[in-house]
Amino acid sequence: MTDMPQVEPLEKLPEDWSRALCVVAHPDDMEFGAAAAVARWTGQGKEVVYCMVTSGEAGIDGMEPEECRRVREAEQVESARIVGVPVVEFLGQPDGVLEYGVPLRREIAHVVRRHRPDVVITGNFRETWGGRNLNQADHIAVGRAVVDAVRDAGNRWVFNDQLTDGLEPWGGVRAVWAFGSPNATHGVETTETFDAGVASLEAHRAYIDGLGWEDFDPREFLEGFARQSGQRLGVAFAATVEVFPMGWGE
Repeated sequence: MTDMPQVEPLEKLPEDWSRALCVVAHPDDMEFGAAAAVARWTGQGKEVVYCMVTSGEAGIDGMEPEECRRVREAEQVESARIVGVPVVEFLGQPDGVLEYGVPLRREIAHVVRRHRPDVVITGNFRETWGGRNLNQADHIAVGRAVVDAVRDAGNRWVFNDQLTDGLEPWGGVRAVWAFGSPNATHGVETTETFDAGVASLEAHRAYIDGLGWEDFDPREFLEGFARQSGQRLGVAFAATVEVFPMGWGE
């Protein structure tokens, strides 16, 4: 009889914070695993803001980009409302061809300085999802830029031209959290808010239909990952996070 593989346990994410900023590449990125955690936090009275770097306008083959932009922005606003997020910003960067670099860092640093969050949340930006399934280029570019932009936002002499009309540097971000990373070490229980996370993904119906996923079941898809993650945290359902501390010596 062979031994069962050991399941690496997860540490619980801290919840002693008040404001979070979520910066991801596309509408729907938060909903593929993180929305149930957002619903938990907004239910605790925390303030969460969404920022979409693109509007996902290249995401539906059978729909022209400008029409797709309108549809996907509307779906994202409704999806956010379901989990208690009233503010969704769209940076209008080009979908599918994002590049990591100074311009993207500049855009995100400005958002961080405006919202002054305690934590910044993004998606997995590792090369894969933990196997042979390659990550998408926009996800990688945005996640890398988020980590650097958070540090940029705290430096008065980086993107100094942004500091007008009372806008100040913001070095108060304690950590960047990347959901769904194959290198995740932390988790957050989503058992009580799992249904809200499912409903949030279901709100992206035009996108899901546009992908041709006729048999796609949002609940079944999310439940598989949530149960696996929950096992590592010792609960029914959970979401996984890779933590990047932002302070020196942490």
